Formats: sequence, structure tokens, C-alpha cells
Amino acid sequence: MIKALFERLRQGHRTMKFPAEGLQLPHRALGLPEVKSSRLEKAAAACPYGAIGSAGLDLGRCVFCGACAKADPAAVEFSRDYRLCASSRAGLEVNSGAHARAEALGAELRSLFGRSFKLRQVSAGGCNACEADCNVLGTVGWDMGRFGIQFVASPRHADGLLVTGPVTKNMELALRKTWDAMPSPKVAIACGACAIDGGPYAGHPECHGLPADIPVSLYIPGCPPHPLTILDGLLRLLGRIE
Repeated sequence: MIKALFERLRQGHRTMKFPAEGLQLPHRALGLPEVKSSRLEKAAAACPYGAIGSAGLDLGRCVFCGACAKADPAAVEFSRDYRLCASSRAGLEVNSGAHARAEALGAELRSLFGRSFKLRQVSAGGCNACEADCNVLGTVGWDMGRFGIQFVASPRHADGLLVTGPVTKNMELALRKTWDAMPSPKVAIACGACAIDGGPYAGHPECHGLPADIPVSLYIPGCPPHPLTILDGLLRLLGRIE
């Protein structure tokens, strides 16, 4: 026991400061893209999942492979900005204008969830990448609990439903039961390209997507989203970041 205490003192403070000035994604990660041209034909042809159209780049369908930027760097360039989340599906469209970041819940919900926000996470057919990056937020390096945000085992203890995966046919009923078991008021969060728009599985007959009657309050794009992006979106939802 005494050795453990000495080791803890030697290691010191390990939790990262968040938010912090100048914080960016690591060099290997791709962040918020910049659409620099209205001529996107070459970039659109390179995109494997149809995330680029005449309106710009759809973060909800983008898997951040970077193929579009490699094909036409004069049209699309990815930054290392982790602030990608949006409050509406339309807010994930990136064009030459400014990106509309996620907005806070209404005052009544913020008063309920602002200091204690419990999430039930459902992997609705995901590959476990989004789930892994959500789990990282509970480690000492991130310590999401210091903001009052925690994952819980029972939907009856949850304020929000965080969905990952494309919602396969076999998981649709389980997702529905989880949502119905949560007490009101409650919010839903779509985490990752699969949950938002099917990701690589978009259009597959076995992938049904989030039911239309489950209102989504926060969209977290990425394949998978970086933990910085997830944490930023959650804190914006609660009005802790403007």
C-alpha cells in the first residue's frame, strides 16, 4: 500500500485540462474540414461514402479517411480542430461558411442535467471503435466524471441515451426498449458516422438507423469520433462551453 501511495505522488497530476487554449487533435487525426472551392467534383469522386455533394461536405456521412483532400487539396483541407459536433442534422453540412457548433439545451434541461448528467450507451451494431473512445473518457487522463458526466448501467438511472452503430435490425428493439425505459425528460445523442447516417453501412437492408421518433439533441461525427470531440459536444450540450 505504501508503495502505491509513493508511486501516486511520483506520477503527480495526470488528468488533462479541458478545455485548454491551443488544444488540437494529434497529427494523425483529421479534424474539421475546410471547403475551399465550389468545384468539388474531383473530391466527390474520391469520397467512398458520398459525403460530398453540391452543398458541401456532410460531416454526418464523412468517415474522415482524407481521400477527398488527397484527390483535390485545393478544394478540401482537414484541420486539427476537434470541435465538430452539431445540434441538428443540417448543422453537419460544411461549406464555405462558418461551421455551426452544437448549442446548449434549454434552460430547464440545463438546470436538471448541468451538474449531473448520466448516460446509457447502446452499441446498436457498432464495430466497437466509437464505444472504445467513449470508454476512454472514464480513464484518469480524461476523467469525464469531474464534469458530472457518467455512464450508467441501467436506462432507468439515465438522463441521456448515447447511441453508437448503424442500428441493425437485431438491435432496433433493444434500442427502443432502452429509450422507453428512461425517465423523462431525456435526450438522445448520435455518436459516430454509423449512428448519424449509417456510415459504411448506409443503405444496407439490415441497418435501419435511429428511429425517427427518437429526437436527437446532439450529433457527434467521426469514424470513430476522437474523445476530444465527444467531450466537447457533451459539454456544449450542457452549456458548459459556449
